[in-house]
Amino acid sequence: MTEKGETFQSAQVVKTAEGRQYHIGVAPGEVAPSILLCGDPARAERVSQNFFTDVTVERRNREYVTFTGKTKGAGVPISVMATGIGTDNTEIAVIELCQCVERPTLLRIGSSGGLQPGMQLGDLVISTGGVKLESTSDYFVPPGYPSVADHEVVLALMEAAESLGDVRWHTGLTATACGFYGAQGRVVPGFPPRRPEIPAELEAIGVKNLEMETSLLLTLAGLRGVRAGAVCALYALRHEDVFIDTATKDRAELDCIRTGVAAIEVLARMDAKRGDAARWLPSHGF
Repeated sequence: MTEKGETFQSAQVVKTAEGRQYHIGVAPGEVAPSILLCGDPARAERVSQNFFTDVTVERRNREYVTFTGKTKGAGVPISVMATGIGTDNTEIAVIELCQCVERPTLLRIGSSGGLQPGMQLGDLVISTGGVKLESTSDYFVPPGYPSVADHEVVLALMEAAESLGDVRWHTGLTATACGFYGAQGRVVPGFPPRRPEIPAELEAIGVKNLEMETSLLLTLAGLRGVRAGAVCALYALRHEDVFIDTATKDRAELDCIRTGVAAIEVLARMDAKRGDAARWLPSHGF
């Protein structure tokens, strides 16, 4: 028993006396099988307030903020969790969520910097896989282990984005760095990065965007055997060295959220159509 009255059942998977996961603060039954992940706690609040109905759970612990309810459109059970920034926070969220839900679907709704010519601020990138510029995943898998988005989640995101009709979207590889400044090659007075050429190198090999969580999410999901994917709005264009203004940022965040929520509803339809089949196929229909 600790000073706060917490009983730790195991030094491997740490829980409180109430059976809650130590960091994220939720227990089995408090999160839905379909979970949106974002970095910003305020974004999680906006998702819940504007896109959820019948909210039954609101939990805040450290930087982890969780809401559980149903989608307003189709009434699909859904949760959103803010994890804070970075792969270390994402590692904790994914592992502890998998102690609460046996086979969750994890979908990141995030922000990123665009790397390819022709992209515009506010566009969305649907990740097909991750380029690992982070080391958190190395503690689980060898460096050559692929970071791949689940094909059902990718297709659901594409269907959702297209069905909205008023968003610009791209698909492709997403690079994940372990930091925002040096790890992404940003040149800041007093803090010269060792590899300022990182954005240009990624652009040259066709990587679409750069952020701080996706490759770790996809790697852990592949290791666990659960569905995961990501859609990120472009808040910066690295090749043009421009950052998004407030009005465009608000719209881009909204488009990203709309796409993520709609994709969860598409996945629910896909799951219903596939019946007893192990995986959804195009012949099953939407």
